[in-house]
Amino acid sequence: MHTLRDTAIRAAVEAGRAILEIYHSGDFDVTVKGDDSPLTRADIASHEVIVRHLDPLGIPVLSEEGRDMPYEERSGWSELWIVDPIDGTKEFIKRNGEFTVNIALARDGVPVLGVIYVPVTGELYVGAEGEGARKAQCPADQSVDPAAAMAGAGILPLPKGDRPFTAVASRSHLSPETEAFIEELKQEHGDVATISKGSSLKLCMVAEGKADCYPRFAPTMEWDTAAGQGICMAAGFDVIDQDTGETMRYNREKLLNAWFLVK
Repeated sequence: MHTLRDTAIRAAVEAGRAILEIYHSGDFDVTVKGDDSPLTRADIASHEVIVRHLDPLGIPVLSEEGRDMPYEERSGWSELWIVDPIDGTKEFIKRNGEFTVNIALARDGVPVLGVIYVPVTGELYVGAEGEGARKAQCPADQSVDPAAAMAGAGILPLPKGDRPFTAVASRSHLSPETEAFIEELKQEHGDVATISKGSSLKLCMVAEGKADCYPRFAPTMEWDTAAGQGICMAAGFDVIDQDTGETMRYNREKLLNAWFLVK
């Protein structure tokens, strides 16, 4: 697991470095994919870096930028990488910094390793089955030593401190389903605070202990959530699939996630 973890960390940080070069250049070369989601040359550059690191390990890779992979081929994989080269491309284009590199390793449908890197801030979230979750600081403009980074990382979740029960949700654009869920939380917990973040940082907020839950009542894909789920599970939380009432599983025939709750 350490070899896999360290390779994923190196891949994420190097991909973040490639992303930042384009981010600071301002030349994004934005196009629109068939599902109306944006694609930039930074997405492609990040994908190429990550695959270059992961391919030698001999474990197949399911990436957002390589999504057209038939289930007949994937169904035989008991182990695979699930990758989003840039989670939050819209945030990247807005230049608000809230985009991430997501790399997860799933075994028998369960994420057992998650790595999420935030290129702009250098924040690195890592979770591995049996080893817990950690947060480190790895600036993209510096070489990364994964073992040293993990040795100096903080253990997640952090102490909650004196804060109200907190949910991850948009402050200004709550869906009716989210509003109803928060009202239920208020009945149980009284005062409920909300925090808002872009991309997979929403899952990281729960893993880090800054939020108590994250209800998601909108579409996501497997590569949006796999790394965050790996980190959350390693930190002692769970991601509940609304359709099954159980832990969300991966490498399904349909890669579109059901609504879910992180808690």
